[in-house]
Amino acid sequence: MNTRRNILDRITAALVPLYDAREARSIARYYVAEAARLPLSALLADPDAEVRIEHFDEDLARLAAGCPVQYVVGAADFFGRRFAVREGVLIPRPETEELVAWILADEPQARRILDIGTGSGCIAATLALELPAAELFAADISERALAVAAENCRALGAKVVLRQADALTDLAERFPERFDLLVSNPPYVPECDRAAMHPNVRDHEPPEALFVPDDDPLRYYRAIARAGRRMLAPGGRLYFEIYHRAGDALVRMLSDEGYGAIRLRNDMNGKPRMLCARLA
Repeated sequence: MNTRRNILDRITAALVPLYDAREARSIARYYVAEAARLPLSALLADPDAEVRIEHFDEDLARLAAGCPVQYVVGAADFFGRRFAVREGVLIPRPETEELVAWILADEPQARRILDIGTGSGCIAATLALELPAAELFAADISERALAVAAENCRALGAKVVLRQADALTDLAERFPERFDLLVSNPPYVPECDRAAMHPNVRDHEPPEALFVPDDDPLRYYRAIARAGRRMLAPGGRLYFEIYHRAGDALVRMLSDEGYGAIRLRNDMNGKPRMLCARLA
């Protein structure tokens, strides 16, 4: 009989070569809860109950090969909501939840917001639901990402205008509206740091959503800042998720591009991972 405990043990044993024991167990619990449609509490309260999971052996092989559990189950949690995710679309991160929380705390009166590089739509949909008086727009260059974002917006009842756009070239042309706020979690990991990343991210999540050239690591931030001079209303603000080693360079660049009141904020791990700047 396949009990919940036995299934958890099998998954944990398969994952220990890739993760430490605690993280492996956490991934195993998340997988079983999602795949068996059980609350996490049930895994702890009745570990010897029988459990049936379709395609378990196939899923276990994918997990053991380093595929992120969110891709295996097709979902990720973000800001208390469930978002569909697919391979080729970046998995929502807790650090990005912190960026959204900052915006909600500081910008409750924002009336028109654009999320650039929306991916799964987690930022745009969350802001649309938490700020119902605001108009939300979202951009991505990837048709696959836009399809997943549209799926999530429909499922959650979030009103978001989605358009395909390249942040490096035609953002202002595709979004001629005037915005109070631009927010983005763009690609920001320098290629030189690729090898040091955990294989489950480096080898499975979309590289075009992660990496930037070593000789121009701020390329997306610079392009968005320049577009923002045309797109933002007077006093409008940029909110960025950033690479933890890029803060000082970003402050200098944004100042050169005509932005002021620049603030860096640390994430839950004490690293500078968020930035806000106001169009002067």
